[in-house]
Amino acid sequence: MKRPKHLVFLLIMLIVVLSACKRNPLKVDISDIQSEAEIVPFGELLFNIEEGDTLEAIAKLSNEYPDFFNLFTYRIIRIGGIGDQDFPELMKTFLADTLIQEVKVKTDSVFNNPKKLDKQLVKAFKYFAWHFPDKEIPTIYTYISGFNQSIVTAENLVGISLDKYLGRDCKYYQQLNTTPQYKIQNMHKDRIVPEVAYAWALTEFEDPNSATNLLDHIVQKGKLMYLVDAMLPDTPDSLKIGYSTEQLNWCQMNEVPMWTYLIEHKMLYSNKRMDIVRYVNDAPTTSGFPLESPGRTGVWIGWQIVRQYMKEHPEVTLEELMNNKEYQQILNESEYDPG
Repeated sequence: MKRPKHLVFLLIMLIVVLSACKRNPLKVDISDIQSEAEIVPFGELLFNIEEGDTLEAIAKLSNEYPDFFNLFTYRIIRIGGIGDQDFPELMKTFLADTLIQEVKVKTDSVFNNPKKLDKQLVKAFKYFAWHFPDKEIPTIYTYISGFNQSIVTAENLVGISLDKYLGRDCKYYQQLNTTPQYKIQNMHKDRIVPEVAYAWALTEFEDPNSATNLLDHIVQKGKLMYLVDAMLPDTPDSLKIGYSTEQLNWCQMNEVPMWTYLIEHKMLYSNKRMDIVRYVNDAPTTSGFPLESPGRTGVWIGWQIVRQYMKEHPEVTLEELMNNKEYQQILNESEYDPG
């Protein structure tokens, strides 16, 4: 039996509309992007130095990567500079430390296919380059830090402590007893690229002086998360923000009561430091919300506001969004209304 022509037409239009709804506007074509992040396996270069040639080889490494080398020795493992009298001995001690040697073995086993991570990082920064063609792409360094900072950034560089991403069940995190359990939940390799993207967004676009109240802060953080969306258009939201599936579902189910609470308690325009910290800083839960809530729910809400704003204003480029510091205007023009 033949379908009526008008029914066939309606079915085709429905398919087109549904396809348009599912299409991600941030999934742009990066095939022509020539800019590419350089990935430097700094840790491998450092640990491959043979004991007899330590000082000479370290000096060579310092000359090859001077900016990162100083960042690594001063800020990350904190043993000072190569010109310091006790530097050679301190570096030798770091490289020969029994725990560091064990962690090196563990890191090598977790990251047994480093090219996979490299490919993910290169792809993320190709998306960044598509949206910001005039900005430089950073050089990315991987290494073992002795469980110090996970991600560090400086001008045109990013550093990744691979030993901070060995998995939730890594025995060292429990033994050291210096990291709370809610943070350990994100110490796995799938979180590396989202954390790098967010750290780079912070480095390039955060302007704390432009944010005075809670609304300003949550929209500002929402913009940073939207940049993560742009750099990682195929990554699940749970990985982007570092929530479990249950935590993300909780936010989606409770978006209306959270927003209502902030309005009814006149929190949006509070400039009290503790009110701001309560909603945007990392924590096991959000104080004042049910215990099932994750931390940083203000960041999640700001993310939804910015997403809605960009949906309402498809003519706005990502660069224009990131340079817009009129946070109230973004809220107003987003027509955000989770109810």
